[in-house]
Amino acid sequence: MGWYEDDDVWVGFADVMFPPHRFAEAERLVAGSPLLKVAAGDRVLDLACGPGTHVVPLARHGAVVTGVDLSEAMLVRAREACERARVRARLVRADMREHVEPGAYDLVVNMYTSFGYFTDPGDNLVVLRNVHTSLAPGGRLLVDVMGKEVFAGWVGRPQAVDVDGGTVYMRDTVLDDWTRLRSDWTWVRGDEVRRTSLHSTLYSAAELRGLFEAVGFTDVECFGDFDASPYDNHARRLIVRGTRA
Repeated sequence: MGWYEDDDVWVGFADVMFPPHRFAEAERLVAGSPLLKVAAGDRVLDLACGPGTHVVPLARHGAVVTGVDLSEAMLVRAREACERARVRARLVRADMREHVEPGAYDLVVNMYTSFGYFTDPGDNLVVLRNVHTSLAPGGRLLVDVMGKEVFAGWVGRPQAVDVDGGTVYMRDTVLDDWTRLRSDWTWVRGDEVRRTSLHSTLYSAAELRGLFEAVGFTDVECFGDFDASPYDNHARRLIVRGTRA
């Protein structure tokens, strides 16, 4: 079983993955980012939607939103978030390697380094092909990851994050000639110790752009943040956008 299939990871480390400030940030970005701008009636897929972090603000801005996630526990939280916000969204439990709805969406978003979970590079390419098929002509895909170039600036420094009466210690290890990453997390709370390891693929801007183009996306652009700033030495993220012709 891959780490991403284990609901104990998503539930046990939810406070680290989805802190309150992340929900506030999503509200701000959907309201103001030129990359996340939606119009009333736009059909939007949030792929790997988690607890509905972006589903809720996208729906608030008039989009017809579908959230897809493999974790039932996260979908439960997403439903609760939609109910609290009094917005409607369609929430689907599915593996992103299998979820395809031809021509169903005007925009697909994949946020917070939710792309590259799979050890087999071919599986990650399948995800992009599925999205390309699921977009209507002229539809756009937006993928947000920690780009290899950005990550290289701070990798190797252990981090400690205080959450819910305890502390999570995080250490990253680059593997396989800078193609893979292992993140080891240890949660210490009193006498309780919980551990997990997350694995993902590392992409440079050129590599991810190449994957987009390989499956047929056009007008592929790379940005360094959600303000559409360039992907350069000041970049905070790697955000890649492509269009289905």
